[in-house]
Amino acid sequence: MNLRRLKYFIKIVDVGSLTQAADILHIAQPALSQQLATLEGEVNQQLLIRTKRGVTPTEAGKILYTHAQAILRQCDQAQSAIDGAGQTLSGHVSVGLAPGTAAQQLALPLMTEVQRQYPGIVLYFNENFGTTLSELIMNGRMDMAVIYDNRNIHGLRFIPLMKEDLCFVCPHALGEPLREITLAAVARYDLFLPRIYNIMRKVVDDAFIQQGLAYRVKTEIESQTTLNAALAAGMGCTIMPESAARAMLKAADAWMAKIVEPDVQASLSFCMSDHLPLSQPAEAVKATLLSLMARRTVDNRPLTLVG
Repeated sequence: MNLRRLKYFIKIVDVGSLTQAADILHIAQPALSQQLATLEGEVNQQLLIRTKRGVTPTEAGKILYTHAQAILRQCDQAQSAIDGAGQTLSGHVSVGLAPGTAAQQLALPLMTEVQRQYPGIVLYFNENFGTTLSELIMNGRMDMAVIYDNRNIHGLRFIPLMKEDLCFVCPHALGEPLREITLAAVARYDLFLPRIYNIMRKVVDDAFIQQGLAYRVKTEIESQTTLNAALAAGMGCTIMPESAARAMLKAADAWMAKIVEPDVQASLSFCMSDHLPLSQPAEAVKATLLSLMARRTVDNRPLTLVG
């Protein structure tokens, strides 16, 4: 299987158009179509469906797309390792940080430490929701991430880091500040929560269900800016991990209270592929990130690693 054809195929799928892909790749469309036809002949499968709106991958095409990304990534890692033999570590390393996590505060320290120890490594940070980051890792498009999750998911490996208390975040306009609040009391408020596929939403849903409590999700919001504005307008409340809750209080004109009876916690984990090996630069960044995480303090308390 020709690596160049795999690169062409990935670009066609990413762009969704043979014409646009040909322009980006600086080759004639008939030549690109021929390369695609050759690839389909090699795998003995139709890989793309052509429509008036462009092209979409078939089921076989989706499978090849995932494997092609992993193959090309491993080839890049091999070349990088060969180029760097006997030299200082260099290359690109991608790190995902779920927004609002305690790990998000490590971005600047990680940049500083990597630049000090490994000046040849170029970091790429992606702040996104855990589901998006884990899919990128699974598809070989990202090296590692720190997210709220620890489930047993095929294709992913999770290293537990810490557990964070979930907190109720309430605008000053809707109630007097408290230090702690029961889950039953939280259920009386209109809530802003993320979509059901978000791991944080699952943690919250499970907590209410286990207690047999009915609760009201007024609006599903995954934009931090919109969430802050909605809280500042006194339109409802939300539930967030402690570090995220503390970071949004000023913008949301709100107070926070630890949820008790029962305590509700979210697991923060280091996420990586369970089958794609990390490059040498990525291994160095991983070690640095985990070391910083172990030394990190939250509210002047040591951040203790789990496991």
